[in-house]
Amino acid sequence: MNPKQIKNLVFDMGNVLVRYNAEWVCKALIPKEARKEIISTVFQSQEWIFLDMGVMTEEEALSHWQSRLPDEAMKRFAAEVFWHWHEYNMQPIEGMDELIRDYKKQGFGIYLCSNASVRMKLCYKKVIPAIDCFDGVLFSAEEKLLKPQKEIYERLFSKFSLRPEECFFIDDLEMNIEGARACGMEGLCFTGQDAGKLREMIKILI
Repeated sequence: MNPKQIKNLVFDMGNVLVRYNAEWVCKALIPKEARKEIISTVFQSQEWIFLDMGVMTEEEALSHWQSRLPDEAMKRFAAEVFWHWHEYNMQPIEGMDELIRDYKKQGFGIYLCSNASVRMKLCYKKVIPAIDCFDGVLFSAEEKLLKPQKEIYERLFSKFSLRPEECFFIDDLEMNIEGARACGMEGLCFTGQDAGKLREMIKILI
């Protein structure tokens, strides 16, 4: 890869910039005995994917979940964790703020491309490290697309006037990196445990 070719870094959000754990809101708000079923019903559901795709409203998703739960208490727990998950489930990964600011100072464009529901528009500025350094933010629900569909990467390029060969993508899922490569954007699969390690890997690759 030509080091001078890469001008932009494109980041995923979950497990790259922020840690995400569906258990955190459940531990904070509902009894222990209800957590396993609520996590399975809400956060591991097809409806959650539909929310990320932007093809289902939050009210519709909640109605579907509640219809599958056995009693009123569980239905209430589902609503409570769903309306508040964004307040508990995401924590910035240590060192990512500094990493992004350093690359911004070096002249790189900084972008976000994340599978996320419309809820993220309410809170992303509070949870994403160095958000003031980002030149563009793309959430899947707003585009009604989902990684690794080629259309979401093409939308990223067109929306922010980017050339794919000048972009480098960091995501925690290999299938999303492969989707980006198919569109001409090279990338790296990274699971968000060590910002220092990511810095070393980017330095080697670009």
